[in-house]
Amino acid sequence: MRVSLLAYLLALWTCMSYAGENATDTRPGIAPDIREDEAQMKLQRGDFVVVPIPISNPSLDTGLVAGAAYFYKQTEEQKKAQPASVTALGGMYTSNDSRAFALAQQNYWKNNTWRFTGAIGAADLRLSLLAPSESPDGQSLDWRIYGEFVFARLSRKLAGHWYGGFNLRTVFADQSFEAAQTTADFDLGSTVQSSGVGASIEYDTRDMPLNTYSGQYFTADALFNDEALGSDKTYQSYSLAFRSYHELSESLVIAWELRGCIREGTTPLWDACTLKLRGFPVTDYLGRETASGQVEARWRLNKRWGLAGFAGTGYVGNSFSEIRDREAIPSYGAGVRFMVLAAKRINLRIDYARSNDSDAIHVSVGEAF
Repeated sequence: MRVSLLAYLLALWTCMSYAGENATDTRPGIAPDIREDEAQMKLQRGDFVVVPIPISNPSLDTGLVAGAAYFYKQTEEQKKAQPASVTALGGMYTSNDSRAFALAQQNYWKNNTWRFTGAIGAADLRLSLLAPSESPDGQSLDWRIYGEFVFARLSRKLAGHWYGGFNLRTVFADQSFEAAQTTADFDLGSTVQSSGVGASIEYDTRDMPLNTYSGQYFTADALFNDEALGSDKTYQSYSLAFRSYHELSESLVIAWELRGCIREGTTPLWDACTLKLRGFPVTDYLGRETASGQVEARWRLNKRWGLAGFAGTGYVGNSFSEIRDREAIPSYGAGVRFMVLAAKRINLRIDYARSNDSDAIHVSVGEAF
């Protein structure tokens, strides 16, 4: 999870947008019975859904995300070919007085040949900056970020399950610390506008995005922020991820993931690379380059309840040679799953994770990857 405001704000509506997917689990046995969720499914067919989501993580403490989504009506042919287009509005508040809201739009056209994702929002986040390279004597700093953002992506099917597209992102961020700081690694200016355009490529064979049993997912993104586009700073962002899911039995799924991130140029601190692992605050490990991997076993005990165990490792630094020389950062733990909407496989996830000398409880909707 990136420190980026975009990462926090898009989380407000990701779950709602996936709830609009038309794939439905109809398998017998331990698989959920759709009839048990008939009332909930009627909400989706009735176009309007309200979703309260409890959250807990070491960066923002505990809180609640409240979201509402309107799913546009489809013909029978459209239901077979593509997800429903959706407009979503979400708000978040946590116990450390962080708050955010976002308005998002997701559209599908021409039998899923074209896809559009757009979002606008704002956040006021209160974090602790623990990265030794950014804190004097390795001490924690109170880090407050206020920001507003606009994001848009237009993608087209290239062939088979491959999509290619273009991205546009503008972020206005105002950050403050408990003491004035300077660093050669990142720009710590109090007010920064970041504007960029970029490209993305995606491969997706997952059966359901929010809780996948089988399939693969690959994505690679490049974003170029430049003064010619209205950005205060010139820098480049690159990221890629690959995930693979294997259903070994009716009750057991093994999933694994690899991730990489690179930042070049005068990068704002709030847009640094971070490790998308569990067990520590996202601000513990910031760098220009990160690499990580994790594996997770997911057991379905019955139609509603499940267990998970996971382990991963990551590296962070400001260059490849620095990453290579540093010790790996571990992440491991276990969790409980409760399926709140069985027909769409939407889980409430509660994980306990450890990493070195820290531990954390993560509560969210949907799997970690």
